Amino acid sequence: MPLYRDEAIVLRTQKLGEADRIATLLTRGRGKIRAVAKGVRRTSSRFGARLEPFSHVDLQLATGRTLDVVTQAVSIQAYGEGIVGDYARYTTGTVLLETADRLVVEEKEPATQQHLLLAGALRVLSTGEREPALVLDSFLLRSLAISGYAPSFGDCARCGEPGPHRAFSPSAGGVVCSTCRPPASAMPSPATVAHLAALLTGDWPTALQADPRTRREATGLVAAFFTYHQDHQLRSLPHLDLTS
Repeated sequence: MPLYRDEAIVLRTQKLGEADRIATLLTRGRGKIRAVAKGVRRTSSRFGARLEPFSHVDLQLATGRTLDVVTQAVSIQAYGEGIVGDYARYTTGTVLLETADRLVVEEKEPATQQHLLLAGALRVLSTGEREPALVLDSFLLRSLAISGYAPSFGDCARCGEPGPHRAFSPSAGGVVCSTCRPPASAMPSPATVAHLAALLTGDWPTALQADPRTRREATGLVAAFFTYHQDHQLRSLPHLDLTS
């Protein structure tokens, strides 16, 4: 079978037979793939621990008829070591992985930007450099933007009238002017809109200045925007704990 190499982040795994696993991977060059890791559930496995969720690995794979086969795995970074022991980080991390799995729909289609964004988010989450809620909100907004659902936090999302605008509507695509505002639109504070814009662009000096009330309001709007554009809620989202 033809061999190839790629670096990947392990999104999830499932048991196969008595000793194997199927790993869903987000690779840098080939997008999302599913591959069989043979014998990894045996204690004698050479690379079983390297193919756990949150792991960033350099893989050699053999091309198969339906599923590729992992033949070699070298750890690049075990992000799980800094995530699984902290409940807030862990619940946030599971949302990150599920989001990437959900947004990268087609298998073996390049998704380099999503791979790099996920790797960066896991790195920051694992080191504790920033609060889990900030990491998650920024990741959700930027992942949606990469997938073609970028929200507007400046000009009106419907007519393009220059902002700033107060009303926010997930169905409209972000902030909207008074003329375009749909019924029951949210009315976040100007500080919240500025905070959301900073999270989308990765302007961390601005984002870190937001007070707790602004951050909470922003988190609710991000969740509403993501849920609307993905039709239904992530399975991992109800378990989210950002209190610690």
